[in-house]
Amino acid sequence: MSESTLRIGLVLPDVMGTYGDGGNALVLKRRAIMRGIDAEVVHITLDDPVPDSLDVYTLGGAEDYAQRLATRHLTRYPGLQQAAAAGRPVLAICAAIQVLGHWYETSAGERVDGISLFDLTTAPQEKRSIGELVTEPTLAALTQPLTGFENHRGGTTLGSDAKPLGRVKHGVGNGVGDGTEGVVQGSALGTYMHGPALARNPELADHLLATAMGVESLAPLDLPEVSRLRKERLAAGRRR
Repeated sequence: MSESTLRIGLVLPDVMGTYGDGGNALVLKRRAIMRGIDAEVVHITLDDPVPDSLDVYTLGGAEDYAQRLATRHLTRYPGLQQAAAAGRPVLAICAAIQVLGHWYETSAGERVDGISLFDLTTAPQEKRSIGELVTEPTLAALTQPLTGFENHRGGTTLGSDAKPLGRVKHGVGNGVGDGTEGVVQGSALGTYMHGPALARNPELADHLLATAMGVESLAPLDLPEVSRLRKERLAAGRRR
């Protein structure tokens, strides 16, 4: 952790912030503060170089043109890649997964090189995936189902160095027919779940916080309203 303050990077919210994904950084900050941990959100826009010294990083979704802008910026300023290589946690949502892969193909059929933080590639599928998504996590640190809202046309194929974040129970997920959802590689992970994802999945939020703080786990917070939200959303996902 950076000195006495947990520093949470919100990366390129000016171009990568579809469906309120910036809320993931706020969830991390709030859950840290509720435990008596000082925390701040550091906004990194297209006007800023990407620092490699933050404790945890979050990126949101975007459309094709915004993805291009983000890819160029992260290539020019590789602080995110350096932080991930040093073991700092990274959360990538939807299109950010594609930007962090080897390449992604636009809706117009053009292939764009990514930053290769994830061993994966993404190409458009015939049908767009829209609706509630429920998965069983593959990470040993996670014991509860993951829930979110997916809205993407990309189909993501994982390479040998990448593992799925979850196995699909309801919904589509990575969209290539193998029942996988999201990606885990080193300290970085990604998911197609919006919501924001960490508001719906407090166990995942606490896993990222624990990794950022260098501890094995954190004691859970008793927040009945979060439990009610999860119960309702999980039920909606099963009705899909």
